[in-house]
Amino acid sequence: MSEAADAYRSRNLLGIPETRLPEDFVDVEVAAALAEHRPPRDLAREHPESPLVWAELAQDALCDGDQIAAYAYARTGYHRGLDALRRAGWRGQGPIPASHAPNRGFLKALALLGEASRRIEDVTEADRVQEFLQEADPSLLA
Repeated sequence: MSEAADAYRSRNLLGIPETRLPEDFVDVEVAAALAEHRPPRDLAREHPESPLVWAELAQDALCDGDQIAAYAYARTGYHRGLDALRRAGWRGQGPIPASHAPNRGFLKALALLGEASRRIEDVTEADRVQEFLQEADPSLLA
């Protein structure tokens, strides 16, 4: 664990509790389907609420050089993740640990939103995403 992550965790001992998506969150099923090489486009039709599937589509679009599609997919995953986090009790701030598997789809979509933003030269959005990732889980930036 990085020094930044250690410092953050020690500062947060009496602060805002971590938000953890439910163990049975849809991304767990989607991750298993992706591991079986199911196409992300098919999974998006079956599970449009999954941040992970939109993150996968964003990653594929970036690999294909389509930054605009990547941005749109990542933003969709980000918003689907925000919806899920709010249902899990998140109030707009505080830790969202990547060590908790169900959170990873949202965090991946968020990171890809930052990358796509950089690629389309939306510096303000890229910086905002960097700050969000730092607050959510500093170990992601180490």
